[in-house]
Amino acid sequence: MPMLRALIISLLFLSPSVLGQEEYTVLFLGDSLTEGLGLDAGQAYPSLVDEKLQAEGYGHINVINAGISGSTSASALERMQWYVRSQPDLVFLALGANDGLRGLNVANMRNNLAEAIEFALSNNVDVALAGMLIPPNMGEEYTTEFARVFPDLAAHYDIPLMPFLLQDVAAMPELNQADGIHPNAEGSVIVAAHVYDFLLPLLPQE
Repeated sequence: MPMLRALIISLLFLSPSVLGQEEYTVLFLGDSLTEGLGLDAGQAYPSLVDEKLQAEGYGHINVINAGISGSTSASALERMQWYVRSQPDLVFLALGANDGLRGLNVANMRNNLAEAIEFALSNNVDVALAGMLIPPNMGEEYTTEFARVFPDLAAHYDIPLMPFLLQDVAAMPELNQADGIHPNAEGSVIVAAHVYDFLLPLLPQE
């Protein structure tokens, strides 16, 4: 019995790869929405997605939160080049919101995101793209042109698209912080649930 007990305990500490499950890393590359600005540690949506994955038995999935507050699409390629060194299997690319809120050139944003996507794909890293929408403050033409970038890129590169990162949370005062932009703790739970549902079919099941 002591030997059997020792064997069982040792199995619990074996890495997923030893147990036949290859480790798989998902990297969330984004801005303050991804970083979890204004939230307590562990409340950002990537952390909540990770928590859900572990609870559902996906212990072989590693999650990295690479969100940086204030970042725009201009940082996409350089950051992608840096993080690809760690050999993630999938990058969830969630940049562009700050470009839109600041009224930055949409064509430049498109090119920035395209370069980052191309670099990842050329290095055998899969990419899933999070779509962004912005308030109509910048005018209808700009708002429409901005929103079109994400489905266009997803179609061009044949990559999965989550149509809107803040689905069911944006413009809901009770689900956002005082700035009306960043989800509060309750809103982050909803974002995480949608991201989890979106990502799950893309992840290895064994």
